Amino acid sequence: MPKNDSYSQSVPFPVLSDAPNIETAMSSLVNGLVPLTVMRFANANSRSATLIGAYKPVPGMITYLLAEDRWEAYQASGGWLLLSDGPWTGFTYSSGYSAYMGSPGWRRKAGGGIELRGRWRKNSGSLIDTGDITQFASIPSAIAPASVRHFICASNRTTTSGVTRYTARIEVASNGALRYNVESGGGVGTTQDPAWVSLDGIQFSPAGD
Repeated sequence: MPKNDSYSQSVPFPVLSDAPNIETAMSSLVNGLVPLTVMRFANANSRSATLIGAYKPVPGMITYLLAEDRWEAYQASGGWLLLSDGPWTGFTYSSGYSAYMGSPGWRRKAGGGIELRGRWRKNSGSLIDTGDITQFASIPSAIAPASVRHFICASNRTTTSGVTRYTARIEVASNGALRYNVESGGGVGTTQDPAWVSLDGIQFSPAGD
């Protein structure tokens, strides 16, 4: 009967006493080696459709997803752990708001978690500074936190009294809504110096992470 490799990785190989059968011998060898390599799949759905039954994921298995451009490892807990930062994806903006600087967007972080970056602005007029919580953009609900998260972020806006304020509060809601709240007092800017809010430094765990 076949023996296993000397590295205790359970990769079988034929021995001289085995009955001649090149297909069986090579199949066992290949199927023993492939799960130990970095396996490539078109996307997460393709991986899920392939790794089932006798070929289901096992702890330590590593895959690369072409569409998502990321490496992941399968854990004993039954989930996939991100091994590389994912690509940046832009926000979906609410009417009247847009990207300003720093390529605003979100990405998955290696080891888990979501990171935001970049500055956004109101297209015209003042930021809403009436004390209301206002939505300016959104992220997919699939990566949203289990409950609302709050962050203090850098800002730059000139008030009606000529005072410049440098902070704003950002909320990330469980449905993926991105909302803000700023101190009352104008929040105006000019074409040359628009009021903006930065999302750099925001990180949170999505629900189930």
